[in-house]
Amino acid sequence: MQKLIDKIRENAAVLSDGIIDVDSFISQQVDVALMDEAGKEIAKNFEDQGITKQFTIESSGITPAAFAAKHMDLPLVILKKKGSRTQNPNRWQTEVISPAKETSYELTLACDFINENDHILLVDDFLADGEAATGAVRLIRRAHATVAGMAVLIDKTYCPGEGKLKSQGIPVFALAKIASADENGIAFE
Repeated sequence: MQKLIDKIRENAAVLSDGIIDVDSFISQQVDVALMDEAGKEIAKNFEDQGITKQFTIESSGITPAAFAAKHMDLPLVILKKKGSRTQNPNRWQTEVISPAKETSYELTLACDFINENDHILLVDDFLADGEAATGAVRLIRRAHATVAGMAVLIDKTYCPGEGKLKSQGIPVFALAKIASADENGIAFE
Protein backbone atom coordinates (compact mmCIF):
# COMPACT_ATOMS: atom_id res chain seq x y z
CA MET A 1 0.00 0.00 0.00
CA GLN A 2 1.75 3.07 -1.25
CA LYS A 3 0.35 5.46 1.39
CA LEU A 4 1.74 3.26 4.17
CA ILE A 5 5.12 2.98 2.44
CA ASP A 6 5.23 6.77 2.03
CA LYS A 7 4.35 7.26 5.71
CA ILE A 8 7.11 4.86 6.77
CA ARG A 9 9.61 6.71 4.57
CA GLU A 10 8.57 10.08 6.00
CA ASN A 11 8.03 9.26 9.68
CA ALA A 12 9.58 5.95 10.74
CA ALA A 13 12.97 5.69 12.34
CA VAL A 14 15.28 2.72 12.72
CA LEU A 15 16.37 2.15 16.29
CA SER A 16 19.02 -0.25 17.50
CA ASP A 17 18.81 -3.89 16.42
CA GLY A 18 16.58 -3.13 13.44
CA ILE A 19 13.60 -2.01 15.51
CA ILE A 20 11.40 0.31 13.43
CA ASP A 21 9.77 3.14 15.37
CA VAL A 22 6.25 3.81 14.07
CA ASP A 23 4.97 5.52 17.22
CA SER A 24 3.98 8.70 15.36
CA PHE A 25 1.38 7.00 13.14
CA ILE A 26 0.63 3.46 14.41
CA SER A 27 1.75 2.63 17.95
CA GLN A 28 1.07 5.72 20.07
CA GLN A 29 -0.35 8.41 17.82
CA VAL A 30 -2.64 6.81 15.25
CA ASP A 31 -3.16 8.10 11.72
CA VAL A 32 -6.83 7.12 11.63
CA ALA A 33 -7.29 7.77 7.90
CA LEU A 34 -4.27 5.58 7.09
CA MET A 35 -5.50 2.78 9.39
CA ASP A 36 -8.97 2.99 7.83
CA GLU A 37 -7.48 2.57 4.37
CA ALA A 38 -5.28 -0.28 5.61
CA GLY A 39 -8.37 -1.98 7.06
CA LYS A 40 -10.12 -1.70 3.69
CA GLU A 41 -7.13 -3.27 1.91
CA ILE A 42 -7.01 -6.16 4.36
CA ALA A 43 -10.77 -6.71 4.04
CA LYS A 44 -10.55 -6.66 0.24
CA ASN A 45 -7.72 -9.22 0.23
CA PHE A 46 -9.59 -11.68 2.46
CA GLU A 47 -13.17 -11.20 1.23
CA ASP A 48 -15.18 -14.31 0.38
CA GLN A 49 -12.90 -16.61 2.41
CA GLY A 50 -15.47 -17.56 5.03
CA ILE A 51 -13.70 -15.76 7.85
CA THR A 52 -15.78 -15.69 11.04
CA LYS A 53 -13.53 -13.67 13.39
CA GLN A 54 -10.38 -11.64 13.52
CA PHE A 55 -7.74 -12.11 16.18
CA THR A 56 -4.90 -9.83 17.18
CA ILE A 57 -2.36 -9.68 19.96
CA GLU A 58 -2.35 -6.77 22.35
CA SER A 59 -1.34 -3.99 21.97
CA SER A 60 -0.04 -2.36 18.76
CA GLY A 61 -1.98 -4.74 16.54
CA ILE A 62 -5.32 -3.62 17.94
CA THR A 63 -5.64 -0.53 15.77
CA PRO A 64 -5.14 -2.13 12.33
CA ALA A 65 -7.17 -5.16 13.42
CA ALA A 66 -10.08 -3.01 14.57
CA PHE A 67 -10.26 -1.20 11.24
CA ALA A 68 -10.00 -4.46 9.29
CA ALA A 69 -12.71 -6.05 11.46
CA LYS A 70 -14.93 -3.01 10.89
CA HIS A 71 -14.60 -3.31 7.11
CA MET A 72 -15.24 -7.06 7.24
CA ASP A 73 -18.09 -6.68 9.75
CA LEU A 74 -16.50 -9.25 12.04
CA PRO A 75 -15.90 -9.52 15.78
CA LEU A 76 -12.36 -8.81 16.94
CA VAL A 77 -10.78 -10.98 19.64
CA ILE A 78 -7.71 -9.64 21.41
CA LEU A 79 -5.25 -12.21 22.70
CA LYS A 80 -3.79 -11.02 26.00
CA LYS A 81 -0.13 -11.05 26.91
CA LYS A 82 -0.73 -11.00 30.67
CA GLY A 83 -3.13 -12.69 33.00
CA SER A 84 -5.66 -10.60 34.90
CA ARG A 85 -7.62 -11.14 38.09
CA THR A 86 -10.79 -10.28 36.15
CA GLN A 87 -9.94 -12.57 33.26
CA ASN A 88 -12.14 -15.55 32.50
CA PRO A 89 -10.67 -18.63 34.23
CA ASN A 90 -11.78 -20.78 31.26
CA ARG A 91 -8.87 -19.97 28.96
CA TRP A 92 -5.97 -21.41 27.03
CA GLN A 93 -2.43 -20.16 27.29
CA THR A 94 0.79 -20.72 25.42
CA GLU A 95 4.28 -19.40 26.02
CA VAL A 96 5.67 -16.95 23.49
CA ILE A 97 9.31 -15.93 23.41
CA SER A 98 9.98 -12.42 22.17
CA PRO A 99 13.44 -12.38 20.55
CA ALA A 100 13.35 -8.58 20.16
CA LYS A 101 12.67 -7.98 23.86
CA GLU A 102 14.53 -11.09 25.05
CA THR A 103 11.58 -12.04 27.26
CA SER A 104 8.74 -14.52 27.28
CA TYR A 105 5.08 -14.18 28.16
CA GLU A 106 1.90 -16.22 28.32
CA LEU A 107 -0.42 -15.52 25.40
CA THR A 108 -4.01 -16.04 26.55
CA LEU A 109 -7.29 -16.77 24.78
CA ALA A 110 -10.62 -17.03 26.60
CA CYS A 111 -12.34 -20.22 25.44
CA ASP A 112 -15.68 -18.38 25.17
CA PHE A 113 -14.47 -16.43 22.11
CA ILE A 114 -13.64 -19.31 19.78
CA ASN A 115 -15.15 -22.58 18.64
CA GLU A 116 -14.32 -25.36 16.20
CA ASN A 117 -16.38 -23.72 13.44
CA ASP A 118 -14.35 -20.50 13.43
CA HIS A 119 -12.12 -19.55 10.51
CA ILE A 120 -9.77 -16.91 11.91
CA LEU A 121 -7.84 -14.06 10.30
CA LEU A 122 -4.85 -12.90 12.33
CA VAL A 123 -4.07 -9.18 12.02
CA ASP A 124 -1.06 -7.36 13.48
CA ASP A 125 1.10 -4.32 12.96
CA PHE A 126 4.42 -6.11 12.31
CA LEU A 127 5.60 -9.55 11.32
CA ALA A 128 9.23 -10.19 12.21
CA ASP A 129 10.29 -13.39 13.96
CA GLY A 130 6.77 -14.80 13.87
CA GLU A 131 6.81 -16.01 17.47
CA ALA A 132 3.67 -14.14 18.55
CA ALA A 133 1.79 -15.21 15.42
CA THR A 134 2.88 -18.82 15.89
CA GLY A 135 1.65 -18.67 19.49
CA ALA A 136 -1.71 -17.37 18.26
CA VAL A 137 -1.90 -20.20 15.74
CA ARG A 138 -1.26 -22.74 18.53
CA LEU A 139 -4.18 -21.32 20.53
CA ILE A 140 -6.51 -21.29 17.52
CA ARG A 141 -5.65 -24.86 16.64
CA ARG A 142 -6.09 -25.95 20.25
CA ALA A 143 -9.75 -24.94 19.82
CA HIS A 144 -9.87 -26.98 16.57
CA ALA A 145 -10.59 -23.78 14.63
CA THR A 146 -8.78 -22.92 11.39
CA VAL A 147 -6.52 -20.04 10.35
CA ALA A 148 -7.42 -18.23 7.13
CA GLY A 149 -4.22 -16.21 7.05
CA MET A 150 -2.16 -13.45 8.57
CA ALA A 151 -2.48 -9.80 7.58
CA VAL A 152 0.13 -7.28 8.70
CA LEU A 153 0.84 -3.67 8.08
CA ILE A 154 4.60 -4.25 7.89
CA ASP A 155 6.45 -7.49 7.11
CA LYS A 156 10.15 -7.46 7.93
CA THR A 157 10.96 -9.98 5.21
CA TYR A 158 14.59 -10.17 6.35
CA CYS A 159 13.31 -11.90 9.51
CA PRO A 160 12.02 -15.52 9.58
CA GLY A 161 8.34 -14.82 10.46
CA GLU A 162 6.80 -15.08 7.02
CA GLY A 163 8.63 -18.33 6.33
CA LYS A 164 7.50 -19.83 9.66
CA LEU A 165 3.86 -19.09 8.90
CA LYS A 166 3.99 -20.22 5.29
CA SER A 167 5.64 -23.50 6.37
CA GLN A 168 2.48 -24.08 8.47
CA GLY A 169 0.27 -23.44 5.43
CA ILE A 170 -0.73 -19.94 6.53
CA PRO A 171 -0.76 -17.27 3.81
CA VAL A 172 0.69 -13.88 4.72
CA PHE A 173 -0.62 -10.58 3.33
CA ALA A 174 1.50 -7.50 4.01
CA LEU A 175 0.75 -3.91 3.11
CA ALA A 176 4.45 -3.00 3.22
CA LYS A 177 7.42 -5.34 2.89
CA ILE A 178 10.72 -4.19 4.32
CA ALA A 179 13.84 -5.89 2.98
CA SER A 180 16.22 -4.26 5.48
CA ALA A 181 16.28 -1.72 8.29
CA ASP A 182 19.56 -0.50 9.72
CA GLU A 183 21.74 2.57 10.20
CA ASN A 184 21.52 3.14 6.43
CA GLY A 185 17.72 3.46 6.60
CA ILE A 186 14.79 1.37 5.46
CA ALA A 187 14.77 -0.53 2.15
CA PHE A 188 11.51 -1.85 0.73
CA GLU A 189 10.99 -4.90 -1.46
